Amino acid sequence: MEKGLVEQISRIMGDWLPKEASIAVAIENSYVYFKAGELDLRIQEGDPVPAGSVAEMTFKKKGKVERLVENSPLGFPYYGIGYPVEYAGQAAALVVMLPPNHILAKKPQLRFLTGKLEENWRPVPLERVTHIESSQKKTWFYSEEEAYSTIYTLKELRHQLPDYFLPVHRSFIVNINYIEGIARDLSSNYVLTMKDGSLLPVSQNYAGSIRELLGF
Repeated sequence: MEKGLVEQISRIMGDWLPKEASIAVAIENSYVYFKAGELDLRIQEGDPVPAGSVAEMTFKKKGKVERLVENSPLGFPYYGIGYPVEYAGQAAALVVMLPPNHILAKKPQLRFLTGKLEENWRPVPLERVTHIESSQKKTWFYSEEEAYSTIYTLKELRHQLPDYFLPVHRSFIVNINYIEGIARDLSSNYVLTMKDGSLLPVSQNYAGSIRELLGF
């Protein structure tokens, strides 16, 4: 598959892919083509294919791969879909890279979370939820200084929450309407101060996408 044909395919795919999507093609151990979307993963032609990336997994499986890559050596977590293809007579991987909170077949968005407080279950509208945490093999959400447990996992919730909820760490999702401030700690990592006084860490894997999405 010649480079010109890849570019034509990329333009056609752009008609149905979201504008945030990036497209990459890899052969063996390096990328040979990259088209950046709005969320630019900054891959360059000739860059090595990282271990654990969707491209690498597509080569190993020799079939379609679809997964969320949280600890990405590219600097951003991303949701990747890899397809085995042929490029210039060689086995290659075509990878579509999307923001981590995006999947092509989204489940219906939630409007409320039902949580357990002591022995009672209570539905809480999402606009009143400040943040969500995964801790001790349970998922908790917080509202009006109360902590509720929920049956959902953090991974499930990432794909069913409105876009004002942002993943900032593998253990936290926050409602941006309740962020009071963003600062750096002694290790130069970002820390969110929430309106209820909670201090939540931003992992390095999410720092770039948070800056991009919040515009700072």
